[in-house]
Amino acid sequence: MCGIVGIVGQAPVNQSLYDALLVLQHRGQDAAGIITCEGNRLHLRKDNGLARDVFQTKHMIRLRGGMGVGHVRYPTAGASSSAEAQPFYVNSPHGIVLAHNGNLTNAEELKRDLIVEDLRHLNTESDSEILLNILAHELQVQGRLRIDEQDIFRAVAGVHRRCRGGYAAVAMIPGFGVFAFRDPHGIRPLVYGRRETSEGTEYMIASESVALDTSGFELIADVAPGETVLITLDGQLHTRQCAAQPVLSPCIFEFVYFARPDSIIDNISVHKARSRMGKKLATKIKRQWSNHDIDVVIPIPDTSRTAALQLANQLGVHYAEGFIKNRYIGRTFIMPGQKVRKRSVRQKLNAIDLEFRKKNVLLVDDSIVRGTTSQQIIQMARDAGAHRVYFASAAPPVRFPNVYGIDMPAASELIAHGRTEEEVACELGTDGLIFQDLDDLIDAVQKKGKSHVDRFDTSVFDGQYVTGDVTAAYLQALEDRRNDSAKEHRAAHSESTLDLHNAN
Repeated sequence: MCGIVGIVGQAPVNQSLYDALLVLQHRGQDAAGIITCEGNRLHLRKDNGLARDVFQTKHMIRLRGGMGVGHVRYPTAGASSSAEAQPFYVNSPHGIVLAHNGNLTNAEELKRDLIVEDLRHLNTESDSEILLNILAHELQVQGRLRIDEQDIFRAVAGVHRRCRGGYAAVAMIPGFGVFAFRDPHGIRPLVYGRRETSEGTEYMIASESVALDTSGFELIADVAPGETVLITLDGQLHTRQCAAQPVLSPCIFEFVYFARPDSIIDNISVHKARSRMGKKLATKIKRQWSNHDIDVVIPIPDTSRTAALQLANQLGVHYAEGFIKNRYIGRTFIMPGQKVRKRSVRQKLNAIDLEFRKKNVLLVDDSIVRGTTSQQIIQMARDAGAHRVYFASAAPPVRFPNVYGIDMPAASELIAHGRTEEEVACELGTDGLIFQDLDDLIDAVQKKGKSHVDRFDTSVFDGQYVTGDVTAAYLQALEDRRNDSAKEHRAAHSESTLDLHNAN
């Protein structure tokens, strides 16, 4: 998962880009980057680390210009490398900058085509570089010395014909403008907005609406699936549908976990969706466990708070904050290596004993992925003196890997993969476990009559991949690449390469 932003302004945009990356930091803590455009000259700063650490005063001073693109990243291959920090740049044609959120499911096929047929060079293992070079080739074959909006729309249409998977991208061409596009299923989120200044109208494109809000931009709309939004250097806004058969199918896990609660995605309030998840879960508990003995509902901070509060209200049970969170620890299920994840859970959360002692506690989390965090939190509740520890998930069991840009574990490392709910409860060590039903989750997020979503990508729960091209062979290759042992091998190789480089 990554966060992307692009701005066409009337004044220097470096501070606005930086501010946007700070509020999109939850989408990736591995690396950050900004490229600005001053006339026809590009200025770049990118490196591994949080945005606040990557960009120092000396870097911000050099990021001159009234147009730019930014990116925050976490590694989708397990090991981090500053070589894969974005945005990426390719010189020909015209000089194109691109930042990308998502994953191409036909990346290997595209890579072969780019090298053998399009005669383009790839320097990293990132599918974002593949997407950039596909875009560059589609623009180059038009053979135009001076491009206009129609050339951009034709090039993006070519990208949609060739690329499969989930992708939201923002690109920039020096002296021309910034444009963004979203895959024909709209799996990854992308929005755009405007703000009026004394110098004129400025535009921002970003992964989530919260980036617009905090910088004073007014939300115009989501980028529709298959749509291209272009803002030229003179401030003109152009939009065009560039895909043949778009079907809006956003990733439902954005609403469960990834997106900030103060964002609106595809006309759906993330906060309201999570609130409805809590109500749905309470209804299920009333139906299946009417004589429950729950004394207190305690959320696992932060993303489960909204659902847990509504669940407690619906059940008429006391709600309490039982865990204090260290906000300087990253998201544990995307951390490479089981040992690191286990250690970080204890560093991340600490229990308030008074809220647990001699009570029957219902812990509420947004989801259960590996189960590593859940197991330790349940034990922490017992250590704090809880009499019984129950566990509720605002989402159904995660049984399948995500292939559209979320670096979820290999299938074999998902605690619910190949297990019944009773077996999962046993593995977690809880006195009782309840999952959200998938139909209830969809209904909670969609809020029929309020959103224009055609369907959701719910593949992590049901194994139904909306692009229709995910085969057993692809999933096996993903398993081989994502399992912890493979990640540890890549990390060791990366470290040894770095040591050799430093020695030389």
